[in-house]
Amino acid sequence: MATSDSKVLGVVILIRHGDRQGFYQDPIDYSSSNTGITALGNLQSFELGELIRSIYLSPSSPSFISSIDPDLVQDSQIHIRADGGGERGVIFNSAVSLLQGLFPPTPNYNSTLANGTVVVAPLGGYQTVPIESVEPDNDISLEGWADCGTFIEATNAFYNSPIFKETEAAYANFIKSLPQYLDNRPATLTDIVRIFDFINVQLIHNSTFAKQLPEGLLEQVRALANFHEQGVFTSPQLNGIGNIAGQTILPSIIDGFKNIINPTSPLKFVLEAISYKPFLSLFNMTGIARQNPQIAGIVDYASAAAFEVRQPTEGGEPVIRFKFKNGTNDQFNTYVFMNATTDVPVSTFINTMQSVALSDIPTWCTVCNNHQDRGCANYVAVANASSSSITHRDPVNPVAAGFIGATVSLTLMLIFLTLLSFFGLLNFGKHKSSKLLKSTVSK
Repeated sequence: MATSDSKVLGVVILIRHGDRQGFYQDPIDYSSSNTGITALGNLQSFELGELIRSIYLSPSSPSFISSIDPDLVQDSQIHIRADGGGERGVIFNSAVSLLQGLFPPTPNYNSTLANGTVVVAPLGGYQTVPIESVEPDNDISLEGWADCGTFIEATNAFYNSPIFKETEAAYANFIKSLPQYLDNRPATLTDIVRIFDFINVQLIHNSTFAKQLPEGLLEQVRALANFHEQGVFTSPQLNGIGNIAGQTILPSIIDGFKNIINPTSPLKFVLEAISYKPFLSLFNMTGIARQNPQIAGIVDYASAAAFEVRQPTEGGEPVIRFKFKNGTNDQFNTYVFMNATTDVPVSTFINTMQSVALSDIPTWCTVCNNHQDRGCANYVAVANASSSSITHRDPVNPVAAGFIGATVSLTLMLIFLTLLSFFGLLNFGKHKSSKLLKSTVSK
């Protein structure tokens, strides 16, 4: 898969936000607390924007997208979306910083007045790039799991599954040792993601904590957090409810591909700023995690996944090449996906994923068994009002029917457990089981 064997027509890029302050997520419904982006997070995002610019908007780059103006922002050529919900502005602000690196100030951003005066935008030609703030209350695409009743049921089912209970018992002693690093907060496997986040934030920003934390402890907690989130945000079936975060973002990704291969559409660059959760689902659904287990799990701050749409030099159908950069200390590498060993035809991706892409609120309401949130109440009211005049109506396709129980992808579970065994913690059969948290958590 050499760069010279094809030309980049356009790209769809998914980015995770940069470094932020502490963050708490409810382990049942994943509702979250307030947090804020840090100066480091803004810098990480800005530098990621600069890197993306050097790859796709630099005329000297072999991956240069020639149909995009590399100097001045042309709204018709780019589409930027950012999750405006879960992390209280962190994701949106990361997108702002990234765009400063992607489209830096230029004196060419100017206006000539009627009197002949040339006025350059402030800060040396600072460019404002439109960002679509995707608000969860009226758009399901970037937070498909929020307020999803079926997802909550599946999460509880995972916490009561044999593999979760066995893992909980195997790591009981390790988990019991963690409160001393958590200001004596209680520690459970159910809440391991919060624990990982707390330790990670403190390790970055608290010098006293960083000196006292045993070497390797963060990696051990990260492995457990990866096991946890793999069980919550994936399903072995494409339409399983664990993949809801991937199912709802798929329509915008597919639309991006369609625009890129359409010669009459000027849109060739799509960027979506999101949390780590859609990465988990998408990597599972597309086979990225299975074929490349080294990048499975929670992606780091300022990670980026690029789906390049390329035209082979020998002609034929456009193909997709997947590249991924896991955080600031990594570089973009090419990875295989969709059970292929080379680039994947665009039609293969669309034909495989289109049927499980959730693009409308009524279908989401049915899948998630929600009758009141995120516009579902209006849908129910309209449906009830029209039911008396309809003698027969096929139900909305229940995409997740039969998948209420949370089924874990066994292959990836074994990979995460193998990693944990490597740290010397895995020893099934000799520990008593710990109690799980209650299935409902006080808000």
